[in-house]
Amino acid sequence: MFYSLTEMRGAAMSLTAAASGLVVFLLSVSVVQGQDGWRVSCSSTEICAVKGSTVEIRCSYTYPSSWNNRVNTLEKTLWLTKQKGGKHVDLNTVSEYAGRVEDLCGNNICTLRIRNLRESDSAEYRFMFKTNQATYWANPVTLSVTDLQVQVSRSGSSTLLRCLSSCSPGQTSYIWFKNREEVKEDTSSYAYFRYESADSYSCALKGYEDFPSPSVYAPKLPSVSVSPSAEIEEGSSVTLTCSSDANPAANYTWYKRNEDSPKASGQIFNITDFRAEHSGSYSCGAQNKLGRSNSTFHLIVVAWSSTMIVNIIRTTLGVLILILALLLSLWMRKKKALRSTTEAPEEIELDSDPEYENNSHTAAQTEDTEEQEDMV
Repeated sequence: MFYSLTEMRGAAMSLTAAASGLVVFLLSVSVVQGQDGWRVSCSSTEICAVKGSTVEIRCSYTYPSSWNNRVNTLEKTLWLTKQKGGKHVDLNTVSEYAGRVEDLCGNNICTLRIRNLRESDSAEYRFMFKTNQATYWANPVTLSVTDLQVQVSRSGSSTLLRCLSSCSPGQTSYIWFKNREEVKEDTSSYAYFRYESADSYSCALKGYEDFPSPSVYAPKLPSVSVSPSAEIEEGSSVTLTCSSDANPAANYTWYKRNEDSPKASGQIFNITDFRAEHSGSYSCGAQNKLGRSNSTFHLIVVAWSSTMIVNIIRTTLGVLILILALLLSLWMRKKKALRSTTEAPEEIELDSDPEYENNSHTAAQTEDTEEQEDMV
């Protein structure tokens, strides 16, 4: 049987370790903390730490070497966390803590070390030790894990900065950095500074100086991209995009030289049906509560772009090649036709006809007879 020596005397309660299925019954007894050599205490009951850092919760304990006329020996120490539903669970059985938790014990001092803190680690933690006769609990320690941010506001020529965290007021001290150098320590999360455009500020919790908030600063010189990036043809659409490194994030405004009112607001500026009157000098202004920065550029519309000229040349060359190919084809056909008409006809060999030969002989004899008669 385990005996509870906590302040909650007179009541019976059970503790269920969900992952292991172990149920420990805590029964009240008449012994209070500090009596007869029983004692447990922790360095703090509330701790605020920064996301990504390492926290240590330290508790010390004592117990009598004998109690109830029996030898009293230590059996184990344990760190638990309070889960939803009010159950306290052994940290070693919770998968979210795997590889990040160490239980360092020695000389009646136990230290819980949690590395690479997450905001989900914000919870209630309790230390307990168990002897062969009793189980003894420390008071709960509440851990708050915060992600620091600097809030900016202006008051005249001064800048009011506030280090935002989930820590309770007065729970910790704040360290302020100007251009990464420590300039101030205060228990208040507020700080006034006379700001210059090149300055940057950040804050940290005391003891966690290596984990400061992101710096706040005025916008850097904006960069402007133009799409399409080639020459701007008349009648085309143009998209301008302005970007600036700033924290807090910058607001953007577009201006054209010699015009009083802004042309547009927002990071992207679209010009449809670009005409000659749209040509000129433009500027993009990036502004936040810490300052302003401008970038100027020039836009020119062209009637004939190099792309158009190249396309025309390509088209012309294509047409010329087709015409030359057609002319060459016609010329070859004509040459072939002339060659066929100038060639000599083939000789035709006639067969001798006996009847034709007889007729010829008869005709010759007739002519000779007629000549003889004339002579007579």
